[in-house]
Amino acid sequence: MTATGTVVIGAGVGGLVAALELALAGEAVTVLEADDRVGGKLRQITVGPHSLDSGPTVFTMRWVFDALFAAAGSSLEEAVQPRALEVLARHYWPDGSRLDLHADSERSAEAIGDFAGAAAARQFLRFCEQTRRMYTTLEEPFLRSPQPSTAGLSLRVLRRSPAGLLHIHPFRSMAGALARNFTDPRLRQLYGRYATYCGSSPYLAPATLMLIANVEQQGVWQLRGGMQSLADALYRLALAHGVQFHFNSKVADIETHAGRVSGVRTVAGELVTSGAVICNADPAALRLGLLGDSACGALPASSAERSLSAVTWGLACSTGGADLAHHNVFFSPDYRQEFRELLEQQQLPGSPTVYVCAQDRGPDVPAPDQPERLLCLVNAPARGDSRPFTDEEIAACATRTFQILARCGLNLKPEPAQQTVTTPNDFARRFPGTGGALYGQASHSWRSSFSRPGSRTQITGLYLAGGGTHPGPGVPMAALSGKLAAQSRLADRASTAPCQPTAIAGGISTP
Repeated sequence: MTATGTVVIGAGVGGLVAALELALAGEAVTVLEADDRVGGKLRQITVGPHSLDSGPTVFTMRWVFDALFAAAGSSLEEAVQPRALEVLARHYWPDGSRLDLHADSERSAEAIGDFAGAAAARQFLRFCEQTRRMYTTLEEPFLRSPQPSTAGLSLRVLRRSPAGLLHIHPFRSMAGALARNFTDPRLRQLYGRYATYCGSSPYLAPATLMLIANVEQQGVWQLRGGMQSLADALYRLALAHGVQFHFNSKVADIETHAGRVSGVRTVAGELVTSGAVICNADPAALRLGLLGDSACGALPASSAERSLSAVTWGLACSTGGADLAHHNVFFSPDYRQEFRELLEQQQLPGSPTVYVCAQDRGPDVPAPDQPERLLCLVNAPARGDSRPFTDEEIAACATRTFQILARCGLNLKPEPAQQTVTTPNDFARRFPGTGGALYGQASHSWRSSFSRPGSRTQITGLYLAGGGTHPGPGVPMAALSGKLAAQSRLADRASTAPCQPTAIAGGISTP
């Protein structure tokens, strides 16, 4: 097989977006995917006769995909029929308290006032303004930049606003900043959970990650066919613009010649020649030589800590007690102890915080029939390749997980035939080199945001996309990484292209 344009390894969101962006620019694109379908971490599983999302479940930053679909002559609205959630998430504590966060910040302030008092409502509104400034300060110089540096980011921020660096609090811990913002410990715990969106601890992550709260405040949507429908829609769009896909085509080697990419070789032994490759895999796979010895030098060595993994249960079961929203969080009684166990002791927590996505619940949806489809998730250490979890450890974790749900008011009675369990061991096999880490490296210092690999590598013609690269994990961030990788490839192609005659006013051409 010969590719005359760019080869994309992996059809996760980052790879799909990179392929589509390149195709829209007139590039020939070939995608090699090890699985039998697109999506990467976006995937659906079958539980009995039911299908349900078992990867990312939160859809934010809709503008990223609106722009992409529009550029391709399509419409996100028509492709996946997103429905805005009025309740962003419903939160439960073991003491019986409950709090809804709303898309309307004034409604959230009112709910927080009823929950924790008028002072807490005022603190929330100040927090909203603070996180809005954070997001506004960082969107252009960080999120949209191919590979920002600390000096470059600081300069761009200062040019826009002399006080800009004061807005992002890079040297303060998230937990420390939240202690300044909220007097109620439950609200500190609630907003500290946003660090786990990056697979990190709020006690180690920089306060800058509080901007995730603003991202959700901008809107959370539920996709009619689930999150997998987004990957399927991107696939159809890429096909329509000429991208070629080859499934069950696992890449064994990225080959190089004279310091630049020359092609890739599949496990089946097929050589695909190309001078440009976008790798939509975790950067750890490159560093560990899992994509060939030649590609080991693509990235500098890294001692970065892995992000968290997870244990998930896909269920089809009857529910009782708590009235679920689409997104629900059931908090542990001791959050700091939970992260000590996860990170310092590298073990599953004795009393975990549990995320539950009730996939049959949402706006304008009648009460779901029983059984209903649920994805339950708890954080776990990413040790699936070094010290795999035993069946006994996972069974004990399940017992503790369903106990905390019951303690917070949700009663579930899953039948063994109606559940599918996924562990860090499974994620480690599915995403080589990660140990099951789902978010690349952990964001446990201000430097971590700048140590993620950018679009370009040290091998000419080899580019990166995906949640393990800049700008970070999450569906919209992975999409942005794909866009940045495509832009880098196109810019490099233009800079090395032979000079062509260029028309100027008056009809004269210059070489």
